Amino acid sequence: MVHSVEVTFDPDTDARLRRVWDDLTRAGVRSLASNTSPSNRPHVTVTVAEEMSESVNTALRPVLERLPLPCTIGAPMLFGGRVFTLVRLVVPSDELLSLHRQVHELCLPHMPNGALGHADPGQWTPHVTLARRVAPDKLPAALSLKSVGRDIRGVLTGLRHWDGDNRIEYPIS
Repeated sequence: MVHSVEVTFDPDTDARLRRVWDDLTRAGVRSLASNTSPSNRPHVTVTVAEEMSESVNTALRPVLERLPLPCTIGAPMLFGGRVFTLVRLVVPSDELLSLHRQVHELCLPHMPNGALGHADPGQWTPHVTLARRVAPDKLPAALSLKSVGRDIRGVLTGLRHWDGDNRIEYPIS
């Protein structure tokens, strides 16, 4: 498994993204709405690593000074090949890219093997995941939904460390 540092949304943005999940489910696309874990919420993964010590939770506190951070949730995108992960781009504003760089630098001493390559500055694609393992024949239904393509003006307000090995969420406060 992996560890990640994620930014989360204010209640209004969170609710709007959950409605997109629900729209996908109604269209026959298995969205993240099917994950009923209390820790499952719309988020933007800022960095990810094979290992991350709990000491990162204290090291990340200065990032809270950057929040709340307005953002635009923009175009749908696809990751993958035979099956796809459907995501929405979070437009990489200067402020968001600066937050990403700060998180990366603060986390490096707490990641014994460093960040995974796609999380490095210059390689990172900020996004919100809508659905995983989407079969190609489900893409027309997903991409034709108005809610999947309509920009959302949102606000990033929270920060957390997700320990995927132990399935523990550490809110940073």
